[in-house]
Amino acid sequence: MSQMGDMSGRDEMDATWKALADPTRRDVLDQLAKEPRTTGWLVERYPELCRTAVMKHLDVLEAAGLLLVRRKGRVRWNHINPIPIQRVYDRWVSKHVQGVASAMTRLKKHVESEPTPTTDRRRGQTRDNSGRTAPKGKKR
Repeated sequence: MSQMGDMSGRDEMDATWKALADPTRRDVLDQLAKEPRTTGWLVERYPELCRTAVMKHLDVLEAAGLLLVRRKGRVRWNHINPIPIQRVYDRWVSKHVQGVASAMTRLKKHVESEPTPTTDRRRGQTRDNSGRTAPKGKKR
C-alpha cells in the first residue's frame, strides 16, 4: 500500500507533479500504460541507469500513488495507477485548456469557412476557393 492515505490533497498533487517532472519517470509510466512490467524488465529498458537508480524512480512513482506494486514470489510487478493523473487533469488541465480549446475550435471553423486565395504558379494567376481567377498581384 502506498503512503497516499497519509497525504493531504495538496501534498498528493505536489507528489504527482514532482513524479511527472522527470522524463524517465514519464517514460516508465508510458511503458506501464501498455502493460504491467516487472522491475527486471524496467531495469533492462534503461541500460544507462543502474538498478538502484531505476528503483529510486519507482519509489518516487509509488510515493505519488502513480505506481501499484504486486509481488508474485520474488518478482515485483509494477502497474500504473492513472487516478493521480486524472486528478491533475481534472484540477488543472481541463480547467485551463477548456477556454483555449473552445476558442481554437471557433477559429478553425472560421478560417475553414472563408475562401482563401491560392496561387496557380503555372498561369501566374490567383485562384480563390470558388475557382475564380484574377491576374497575379491583383486582389479581389
